Amino acid sequence: MSDIAIHIEHLGKQYRIGKRETHRSLREALSDALAAPARAFSAAARHSPPGSADSIWALDDITFDVKGGEVVGIIGRNGSGKSTLLKILSRITLPTRGLADIYGRVGSLLEVGTGFHPELTGRENLYLNGAILGMKKAEIDRRFDEIVAFSEVEKFLDTPVKHYSSGMYMRLAFSVAAHLEPEILVVDEVLAVGDAAFQKKCLGKMGDVAKTGRTVLFVSHNMGAIAELCQRAILLDHGRIVEMGEVNGVVRAYLSSVAEKAESAAIAPPEVDKGVTLQRVAVYDDEMHNRSELDYRYPFRLRLDFNVTKPISQLSPWLSLTNQYGVVVFTTWIDYQQPYEPGHYTAVGVIPGQLLTPGSYYVSVGAEHYRVEAYHYAPQCLSFDIINTDPSFDGTLPGWGVIHPKLDWHIQGG
Repeated sequence: MSDIAIHIEHLGKQYRIGKRETHRSLREALSDALAAPARAFSAAARHSPPGSADSIWALDDITFDVKGGEVVGIIGRNGSGKSTLLKILSRITLPTRGLADIYGRVGSLLEVGTGFHPELTGRENLYLNGAILGMKKAEIDRRFDEIVAFSEVEKFLDTPVKHYSSGMYMRLAFSVAAHLEPEILVVDEVLAVGDAAFQKKCLGKMGDVAKTGRTVLFVSHNMGAIAELCQRAILLDHGRIVEMGEVNGVVRAYLSSVAEKAESAAIAPPEVDKGVTLQRVAVYDDEMHNRSELDYRYPFRLRLDFNVTKPISQLSPWLSLTNQYGVVVFTTWIDYQQPYEPGHYTAVGVIPGQLLTPGSYYVSVGAEHYRVEAYHYAPQCLSFDIINTDPSFDGTLPGWGVIHPKLDWHIQGG
């Protein structure tokens, strides 16, 4: 076990539905502690069904190991148990049964500003977070300037973080977690908040962390980031492991199960309405017919419908295309830092023919105030296929690349 950083064996976490845990007396707590071994033995012998009326198993019989220095991606639909797993590993919540052993100091970034106190300044929270991670003041002092520079909040460092935007919160929180040199870094959806430039910066930093030999457990809906950073991936569904192994194979399994293969798809509303709501994304062929299968030879169109409910001075909607291997083919800004008045908007973009190699593609869309705040993000909300009808072309052969553009070449000589 000397090379194992994380050991998980038959891990389960059960939550009661609609019931709140009551406060207990010290006598009750001591009595429960003394009875725990017998209760654990009894619990191991029985199994409450996941569909029972008063409880749900967020995790159910999870077993795997992570070696020291390994970067492992945890993927799955919302509600599959990813965040619960990381909370158990971060010692935020206790498992109902099973083991979750960690060999090393853990740094966690589970949501925006985890461990931050809103009344304290950015500087004070930086030192507080470092102390929570087990760092000595001398260690924090040594990395202080680097942390602040990465976070880009130096101007507001002595401002209480309750006045920070979500983007500023995230930049500082990620910077602290990534720079204070934990032996194991646990990251949950750090790329779901923030602009594209910050996301790229986070990916670069996580890549640097991985190269230093530290262990990383990374949860994300960004399959390109998972494929780029991780050697292995684990796919969860309803609290169980359904696939585990080499990252590209697990990513393909996830993408094929999660995206709606159709000519159009409605987008779920955001948890918090920030004034912009993405509504629907659709794909059309060259003759403006809705299609989920498109001919490689001809151009096609992608359409995004969204609502703006309040005046926004700088809005940047965008669309990203990922292939069947989790590689981001391109990201295009539909509009860039333009003002929008309340109303319904439709954006249509044309993708040239003979550009994308045949295969399956997945559409992600978002809207943000560039480098400040994300308004709405919908990962892998639609899937379509590029099919090959040209017998003289086989773009599925290895080595063709992500795209296969037909360029305007001018040849001289002879």
